[in-house]
Amino acid sequence: MTQTTPPAKDVPDVLAPAKLGPVTLRNRVIKAATYEGLSRKSLVTDELIEFHVRHAAGGVGMTTVAYCAVAPEGRTSARQLQWTPEALPGLRKLTDAVHAEGAAVAAQIGHAGPVANPKSNRLPALAPNRHFHATTTSFTRAASRDDLRRIVQAHGHAGTMAIEAGFDAVEIHLGHNYLASSFLSPRLNHRKDEYGGSLANRARLSRDIARAVRDAVGDRIAITAKFNMDDGVPGGFWLDESIQVAQWLEQDGSVDALELTAGSSLLNPMYLFKGEAPLREFAAAMPQPIRLGVKLVGKRLLHSYPYQDAYLLKDARQIRAAVRMPLILLGGITDKKVMDQAMSEGFEFVAMARALLREPDLINRMRADADVKSLCIHCNKCMTAIYGGTHCVLTGPLIRQAERA
Repeated sequence: MTQTTPPAKDVPDVLAPAKLGPVTLRNRVIKAATYEGLSRKSLVTDELIEFHVRHAAGGVGMTTVAYCAVAPEGRTSARQLQWTPEALPGLRKLTDAVHAEGAAVAAQIGHAGPVANPKSNRLPALAPNRHFHATTTSFTRAASRDDLRRIVQAHGHAGTMAIEAGFDAVEIHLGHNYLASSFLSPRLNHRKDEYGGSLANRARLSRDIARAVRDAVGDRIAITAKFNMDDGVPGGFWLDESIQVAQWLEQDGSVDALELTAGSSLLNPMYLFKGEAPLREFAAAMPQPIRLGVKLVGKRLLHSYPYQDAYLLKDARQIRAAVRMPLILLGGITDKKVMDQAMSEGFEFVAMARALLREPDLINRMRADADVKSLCIHCNKCMTAIYGGTHCVLTGPLIRQAERA
């Protein structure tokens, strides 16, 4: 008998509608969560709404509000959004405005843990263990079992509030050494109880959080998780362990998709972004004595990495080979060629951040001309703009700065 080659699997059109859990997006492009720096007193501002409306009008399938803390001590700044009854009217106004432009909208929910700012919050930052955080020049407090139970429940509560506020999805923050991610890291987690030691124990908090959200929201909205593939530091959470945790999350049925990320906001923040580290701009944005510290030793923490398109794809392929659940490829997604490559390799969605800060209408322009190239030069100076309203510094602040709390 003559053997025939089986037909290749159909490659989805990245600009065509797609299902994410129970939600249909108008395309497979997600505006990734980038802290906007535009909330005030943990509430939505008109500037924050304008930010997301701009990206919705620009053509993305879904935009992500970053980030909404589930507890007051879990904020990286006291200005940051928090799930309270007082925040609901503003959040509803935001989701209505995004929906009016034809896009879906997700809320990134989480607890910053050791990345939180205890001086701004006037509450201790929580971590697996007590340690000194150089950026805030303060010590974290080891989270108790009661703390962890409270925080798990708070994630579920955030999910139900997201439904009430009109969100189409929630993205659970399991990356960048925020609280759940710090528990995954053997470098940061030295506990001797059921939350430390083995990978199963270190993954307990992440799995409990995801399960609490699923139990709270069911299938009424989509649930994704921003999930570290590796921390980018010796002794940290690494790819071999992240593959296993991804498989556990899939078995649990608690999330509809994983957005694959990397790096530690505590120990190696530039590992996610790639490109030049804007040391001078970071120093200028910081108060003293942190400004002096950045100038003196910033190169030890803020490393520069060569940039290339789809720079997380190599590691993400290994997660793709290990699970069947939908995956969202992040990192260096700049043009349709890269998006099509992601689709051809089995990724269901792509997430963009810096390229859309540079050109919020990039997806509309790409739909009109598939050869359109992003103007983002990956200088990373937008990272330092979060303190007064995130924007591309090459185009200037397109939105008014929100009042400082």
